Amino acid sequence: MQFSMIFEAQMADPTAEHEREVILDSVEQAVYAERMGFDRIWAVEHHSTKWYSHMSAPEIFLTWVAARTSRIRIAHGAVCMPFNFNHPARVAERIGMLDTLSGGRLDVGAARGGTLQESTLCGVDIEQTKAQVEEALRIIGAAWQRDELEWHGDVLDIEGSHPILPRPVQTPHPPLFLACSKQPSLIEAADYGVGALVLGFAGPEEVANLNRIYRDAIKERTGERFVSTVTNDHLVALCPTIVSEDGARARQVGARGQRFFAQSIAHWFSGGKSGIPDEAVVEGRDEVAIITEAAEQQVAMLHEAKIPVTVNATATYNIDHAYGTAEDAIGYVQKLIDAGADEIMCLIQMGTVPQQDCMETIRIWGEQVIPHFRAKYGA
Repeated sequence: MQFSMIFEAQMADPTAEHEREVILDSVEQAVYAERMGFDRIWAVEHHSTKWYSHMSAPEIFLTWVAARTSRIRIAHGAVCMPFNFNHPARVAERIGMLDTLSGGRLDVGAARGGTLQESTLCGVDIEQTKAQVEEALRIIGAAWQRDELEWHGDVLDIEGSHPILPRPVQTPHPPLFLACSKQPSLIEAADYGVGALVLGFAGPEEVANLNRIYRDAIKERTGERFVSTVTNDHLVALCPTIVSEDGARARQVGARGQRFFAQSIAHWFSGGKSGIPDEAVVEGRDEVAIITEAAEQQVAMLHEAKIPVTVNATATYNIDHAYGTAEDAIGYVQKLIDAGADEIMCLIQMGTVPQQDCMETIRIWGEQVIPHFRAKYGA
C-alpha cells in the first residue's frame, strides 16, 4: 500500500497575500509529509479557477518541494495535456529536467483540463482534447526510446529529428497515469497501459465499481493501444481526511472544508451557475448538517438549470470520509483498500481548513494511520 497527498492550492479569501500564504503552507505540508512517512505528493494543474485551485504551475511547485526533500515521490496529478495548455515536447523536456533534479522521483499524470474557464483562457478546442491527450502520452512514451524524436501522429507532426533533453533518470520515462473523472476514461487508462487517478467522492462502493471497470479492462486489453513499452496498472483513490485527537471537531473542520471544495468546483463546472462558494467560517456551526443541506440545494439548482443530476455532480457533498480520529481514518482507509485501491491519496488541503489542522492531520496519519497499514500489508 502507498499513501500520498494532493495539493490544489485551494483557498477562501483569495487575496494576493493569502494566496502566497496558502502556496507556502502547501510546501510546508508537502515537506512534512516526507517526515511523516507518506510515499508521494501530487499537484494538480488548473488555470484561472479562483477559489478552486491556484496551482497553475505545478512543475515549479514540485521542483520547490523536490529541492527540500530527499525521499518522497513528486507527481503531476495531472498535467493538462491539450496542446494549447502544454506542447507535448515541452512536457517531455520538463519531465526530463524534474526527474533529473529529483533523482528519479517523478510520476506524471495526464488530464484534459476540465472547465470552459480554463479552455477559453488558452484557446483549447474542447472537441480535440481527448485525441490530444492520447497523442501527448504517446509522444512522452516515445521521447526517449530512441536518441532523437520525430513524430507523425493523428493530430500532431514533429518534423525532423530532435533529441529530447535532458533525459530522465527513470527509464524509459517516469510512470504514467491518466486522470479518470468518468468511467470510460478508466478503460482508456487500461488500454493505454497507464495508472488511473480516480476521485471516488461517492465512497468506497464507487471506488470498488471503478476498480472493477479498470481491472476488467486490463484483463481484456490486447496491448495494441499501449502508449509505451512499459505499463503501469496502479489505481489511486482520493481520500478526503481531517483527523484530530478531538474527533468531533475534526469532522466539523473536514465538513466545512469539503463544502467549500464542493461549492468551488461546482462554480466552475457549472459555468458559474451555482454561484460563488461560501467563504465564511462560523465557530460552533454544525457543518456536517450544513453540507448535507447544501447537497440538496445543489440538486435543486441542477434541476432548475436543466443540468443532468448524476452521481458525479453531487458526490462531492458526500460527507462519509476519513474524518474524525485516527481510528475513524483507519476504518475508512480499510474500506478503500478492500475496494481495490493501490494508493490512498489524501485530500487535506481544502480552502477553509486552517494550516494547524492540516499539519495535525499529517502528523496523526504519519504516527498512527500509515504505520497500522505498513504493519498489516508491508512497506
